[in-house]
Amino acid sequence: MAWNERDVNGRERGLIAENGFLKEPWSSPGPNISTAGVTSTQKAFEGKGALSYANILRSRNKFVDALAIYDSVLEKNSGCVEAHIGKGICLQMQNMGRPAFESFAEAIRLEPQNVCALTHCGILYKDEGRLVDAAESYQKALRADPSYKPAAECLAIVLTDLGTSLKLAGNTQEGIQKYYEALKIDPHYAPAYYNLGVVYSEMMQYDMALSCYEKAAMERPIYAEAYCNMGVIYKNRSDLESAIACYERCLAVSPNFEIAKNNMAIALTDLGTKVKLEGDINQGVAFYKKALYYNWHYADAMYNLGVAYGEMLKFDMAIVFYELAFYFNPHCAEACNNLGVIYKDRDNLDKAVECYQLALSIKPNFSQSLNNLGVVYTVQGKMDAAASMIEKAIIANPTYAEAYNNLGVLYRDAGNISMAITAYEQCLKIDPDSRNAGQNRLLAMNYINEGDDDKLFEAHRDWGRRFLRLYPLYNSWDNPKDPERPLVIGYISPDYFTHSVSYFIEAPLIYHDYGNYQVVVYSAVVKADAKTNRFREKVMKKGGVWRDIYGIDEKKVASMVRDDKIDILVELTGHTANNKLGTMACRPAPVQVTWIGYPNTTGLPTIDYRITDSLADPPGTKQKHVEELVRLPECFLCYTPSPEAGPVSPTPALSNGFITFGSFNNLAKITPKVLQVWARILCAVPNSRLVVKCKPFCCDSVRLKFLTTLEQLGLESLRVDLLPLILLNHGHMQAYSLMDIR
Repeated sequence: MAWNERDVNGRERGLIAENGFLKEPWSSPGPNISTAGVTSTQKAFEGKGALSYANILRSRNKFVDALAIYDSVLEKNSGCVEAHIGKGICLQMQNMGRPAFESFAEAIRLEPQNVCALTHCGILYKDEGRLVDAAESYQKALRADPSYKPAAECLAIVLTDLGTSLKLAGNTQEGIQKYYEALKIDPHYAPAYYNLGVVYSEMMQYDMALSCYEKAAMERPIYAEAYCNMGVIYKNRSDLESAIACYERCLAVSPNFEIAKNNMAIALTDLGTKVKLEGDINQGVAFYKKALYYNWHYADAMYNLGVAYGEMLKFDMAIVFYELAFYFNPHCAEACNNLGVIYKDRDNLDKAVECYQLALSIKPNFSQSLNNLGVVYTVQGKMDAAASMIEKAIIANPTYAEAYNNLGVLYRDAGNISMAITAYEQCLKIDPDSRNAGQNRLLAMNYINEGDDDKLFEAHRDWGRRFLRLYPLYNSWDNPKDPERPLVIGYISPDYFTHSVSYFIEAPLIYHDYGNYQVVVYSAVVKADAKTNRFREKVMKKGGVWRDIYGIDEKKVASMVRDDKIDILVELTGHTANNKLGTMACRPAPVQVTWIGYPNTTGLPTIDYRITDSLADPPGTKQKHVEELVRLPECFLCYTPSPEAGPVSPTPALSNGFITFGSFNNLAKITPKVLQVWARILCAVPNSRLVVKCKPFCCDSVRLKFLTTLEQLGLESLRVDLLPLILLNHGHMQAYSLMDIR
């Protein structure tokens, strides 16, 4: 933000004549008709009459005619000081500085103490840039007549200009001294106060600067630049309200002052961010929009509107403002990055990649975009490219905790669990409260630690204790104790869409006893689909309540649960993606349960029970849980097939002549022990084949590692078919027809 420094000159003051200041502007004079000598009318005036008439003509900008009369007077009386001064002024107004100076010099020779001639000589010196000579001339005038105000005012102007020249030459203290000398001569000269404000601002003596700007504005209430620079100081002090008030005063006196309008837009944008962070996002949006009123092409306001609309889940609006921000600021890599995030969340991965690459073309070491591009490549199964991007993000920003978390996700999806856990732990070293890394670490530990391993239980328990400290805990509930009142049961999950958990919760939701129990479903689905809509319709048709809670803070969700008087709250996610364990940590319901979505304890002491059965958790199991296990027979996993699965097809062995084993799963779940068992089975069944479908199999290095491991276990790679991710659910279902046994 530029300081508005003004190199003040004397032209604001007008011309000095023998009777003080005249009101003529310094602009070029209007039409001036020259005559061929002295007219008969002019000849009629002699002596004082001729001088008076010449002065009248001069006051009306008839400089040529006035000059002729002054010359006529001087022909008769070369010692007429008033005529020499009048002639000098006429020549000065016609930009004939040297002849004008000679006229004033002659007047001074005749009358050395003539303050008017001395003052006009000072003006001519100043116009030639001879500021020191100008100052000396004004000072001579003041020594001749200390009460002569025009000389004092002109001296203040030239001393101020001298101060600015000295300051620009690096002699700041001498410049300050000249400003104060100017104010000693003319205590009401606003530009001297203003320029002192500029100097003190540059010296970071902001209290002194404010005082000087305020005095400048007091002496000249229309001093727009002073108000503007006061606003800059308040803005830099984060006193945004005071800054905005100063800019408003500035624009009130100078509505088209572009610097002030731009500064107002900046202050309003910062104020919008401040109130948004304080929780009032709507007011924040209002300030951002007001900023655009003052500067309609201010990219930062547009960018922040994009951020705000994204937080409000108005992603179409967010896209519009990110696009505008990038249009008006083609160097705004952040806008490109955030567009990529939206497109990624909308499963438009190609567009997301395009946005991230554009951001990186602007900022090659932009760690967020490097990380985000790595995340998209991970989702696409392009593990080598993903690892390259995330490692570059870490090099660009070694303390970027989430990049380590995402590197862990990549290793997990590629089947390297030990390296995944190491990456998660590195993230937690940088950010001990990283929720993603903490929960991803627990999930990964299930793949390499046996269920009865105390290390696995202790990790979950320790996480739960630490996590619990981040949330307020309810210890009492005002649910009615009426025995005739139906129990109110809540189910909370982000997976009420085409997700593996949805196939196991569909039957319990549809066949729930809605007559004797009230059911409330809390849906944290990120992207609703046809299955979400079907669930919602069936629950509500049966008399249940459906609440969409995506984007709502978990503490607020807990408050909603209390308001709904939930008696039993069941969470269905555990430590998997988008879980609502933060809500469970608040204990908004007197009884809390975990079910379906996670194969182990949550570690949260606020969850009372874990629903399972005797097959998943045999009665004699040594595995520890913080929850009490409730073994409900034959209902832990209630699977509802997809309607796209179609009829059961004949086993392909009938036509192939060999048995095909298969698994469509995450590599993380295909542990070394699992591979050993598979290899033994296929080696024991002659001519049998194995088909495995997994997202990372589009990556050559992952395929090679997988096949090499099986060959080391005695299974030829020719007997193994590896399939990458199939995007459409119908195609995924059709692929099951390749297998006889899975």
